[in-house]
Amino acid sequence: MTKTGREKIFRGAELGQIAFPLGGIGAGMFCIEGTGAIGSLSLRNAPDLFREPETFSTLWTRVDGTTCTRVIEGPVPRHKIFGRQGTLSGLGVRNSFGKTYGLPRFAESSFQGRFPFAKLAFSDPAIPLCVSLTAFSPFIPLQADDSSLPAATLRYRFENTGTKRVEAVYAFNTENFMAQPEEVWFPSPTPARREGCITQEGGCLVLSAEAGCPSLPGTCRIGLDAPDSCIDTDWYTGSWFDTLSMRWQAIRQGNVRVAARADGKSAGGSISAAFSLEPGEAREITVFFAWYVPDSSLRLGTETEEYSIETYRPWYAGRFSGAGAVMTYYKEQHARLWEESELFSETLYTSTLPAPMLEALTANLSVLKSPTLLRQTDGRLWAWEGCCDTIGSCHGSCTHVWNYAQAIPHLFPALERTLRQTEFFDNQNDEGHQEFRASLPIRKAGNTFYAAADGQLGGIMKKIYREWRISGDKAFLVAFWPRMKESLDYCIRTWDKRREGVLREPHHNTYDIEFWGADAMCSSFYLGALKAMARMARAVEQDGAPYETLYRKGRAYLETELFNGEYFFQRVEWETLDSRPEFSFAPNGEPKYQYGEGCLSDGVLGAWMAQVCGLGDILDPDKVKKHLLSVYRYNFKRDLRDHENPQRPGYALGDEGGLLLCTWPHGNRPMLPFVYSDEVWTGIEHQVAAHLLLLGCEKEAKEIAAVSRSRYDGIKRNPFDEYECGHWYARALASYAYLQAYAGVRYDAVEKTLYVEGKVREFCVFLCTATGYGIVVRQNGRTTLRVVRGRIDVQRIVE
Repeated sequence: MTKTGREKIFRGAELGQIAFPLGGIGAGMFCIEGTGAIGSLSLRNAPDLFREPETFSTLWTRVDGTTCTRVIEGPVPRHKIFGRQGTLSGLGVRNSFGKTYGLPRFAESSFQGRFPFAKLAFSDPAIPLCVSLTAFSPFIPLQADDSSLPAATLRYRFENTGTKRVEAVYAFNTENFMAQPEEVWFPSPTPARREGCITQEGGCLVLSAEAGCPSLPGTCRIGLDAPDSCIDTDWYTGSWFDTLSMRWQAIRQGNVRVAARADGKSAGGSISAAFSLEPGEAREITVFFAWYVPDSSLRLGTETEEYSIETYRPWYAGRFSGAGAVMTYYKEQHARLWEESELFSETLYTSTLPAPMLEALTANLSVLKSPTLLRQTDGRLWAWEGCCDTIGSCHGSCTHVWNYAQAIPHLFPALERTLRQTEFFDNQNDEGHQEFRASLPIRKAGNTFYAAADGQLGGIMKKIYREWRISGDKAFLVAFWPRMKESLDYCIRTWDKRREGVLREPHHNTYDIEFWGADAMCSSFYLGALKAMARMARAVEQDGAPYETLYRKGRAYLETELFNGEYFFQRVEWETLDSRPEFSFAPNGEPKYQYGEGCLSDGVLGAWMAQVCGLGDILDPDKVKKHLLSVYRYNFKRDLRDHENPQRPGYALGDEGGLLLCTWPHGNRPMLPFVYSDEVWTGIEHQVAAHLLLLGCEKEAKEIAAVSRSRYDGIKRNPFDEYECGHWYARALASYAYLQAYAGVRYDAVEKTLYVEGKVREFCVFLCTATGYGIVVRQNGRTTLRVVRGRIDVQRIVE
């Protein structure tokens, strides 16, 4: 792969927290860890982030009669050895039982992420070969199905850089991780019970869970590309530590055999290949994984009488008949899938973004391979906000969280449009009330909870207007127009009863509370939705004048009544509102959970959304710029040791830096401000930095991005998991907006126009449209588009 020299190589202690997801969109995953271990085995339509099976690759070598054997992993991270102190796990009893931690492994290793590839290197003075690993699962823009395969690849490379012939044996060894074993707290003379089978078929090691076992039936196939591979499914089954002891004896003796236990109840299985290398020779051995878990126990959301749908089933269950069919397709198409994914990666990494921004953008694409996303058999996308350890975090493709995410609409626009179908048809009733959390399986909502103002209005501005401009599909716009009108009319009569162009009535939002009185954050969404509707009305030959009138009134209100000369704020009110829900009050008698005179980091979030959607300015850009520079001045902290945070400090604390959600630089902090106000969220850091970049504030944007990424150093946190309320959190996908923000590059398929509105003199940035992708280059004062895949119909360039 092409190297830019800017991708960080992690070593030593920096490898400890790395977990790089491998798998398809909505298909489950396992992670390749920084040391080369397999972990977070989450193949059953749900996360299982601490599932570390007894699964390991080994290398046996012999030179002139001298042998050496290693697990192909780097040293065991310290945090794994003891677990939490003060527990049985902390004493090393439970935490290391059934693990391979005590087996010899390579002395050193390194890790380099280059999405969707991970490159690892291993070295040991006793091993006479240069050993590396490339881990991969397909990710190809605009090819959602190939990017949703329940499959992954580990490609090991062995090179003889010495002067003597080396004999070697590679082996992939595993327990049956598809069958959940019973919980074992101590070593026991009784073997652990596994309700499943390990067999061989079609040159693959086949792991399966049987019907009736605690986990639903599922299968994983593991195969090698080596024509001389051997499969052994007759491991010794004993008590205490017998099984691993006997397996290791066979490995360190260089044994390669074909064997099978007739009843399929082996304690484990292995697939291996023997080879020899002369000086200067190299060999690659590729391990293929294909899994198939066609059912789940997932059923979430409100029940309605007219809908009776069974539990969630993944997309691949409607495409393939089983793991064998997945494996056949994957192996047949593997060369193409690798090549196309590599081409995308090379194209993306030519982008000349500041290094922390490119790092954030590419690292957070890992969210799309995590259990945060699910995809139904009909192809429709559904998502959690993130992942807890063994279940998704906050269900329902939550509209106000996924508002921030900018990657899917550009890379897989057809998938993104399935979310719009859910929001405006399944989640919206005839009055225009929209549930902000979708049921699973996707079905008609009950519309019994608050609508979310930022999510519902974002659905008009970001989601419908943006999707129209990306696709150029007027029929799509026409089909959605009546539902959008119902939605916006509901918002007006519910939250803007006096037709002022701002949201004053209590309105639910991404902070999981209601704001009372007009605030710039949610009202900027309102302005964006009004402006978008006025434009779309003209396109479908409808009257958009009422929306245009409200937009102008609201803009004037925000710029005069909600701007204090430095930043936009909230006017808290409750006694003068028309709606009188049950309010909660702090001990001093003021309403809880407002921000009032505070400087809110995403206080003009709607203005950012408008920019990245192609709506342009919805507020005075000078005032917006002043707001963002105030956010930088007051909320950005390079050191948090003096910061008081009684909420969730794990996102950033101590000597780390970060962007606080809100501060009160001129006093009047509420006794109980909105929940989360003292926290640091990476999604908002990226949103603010991208917005600053759009307005030409490169220095401030780069500093925020750099400090944000510095917390994900591999020592304390996983560089490929910017978590919030859950791992692989959706809001972090705001980082994809760096591509547009850096050079101001945006393609409008309706106008067939490439806009280049940034202030960078020379650049190279990745661009993906609904019909193809490529790079936009400005050099020597001339801008060109180089299409790499597909086609992009550009009839003019506006700079």
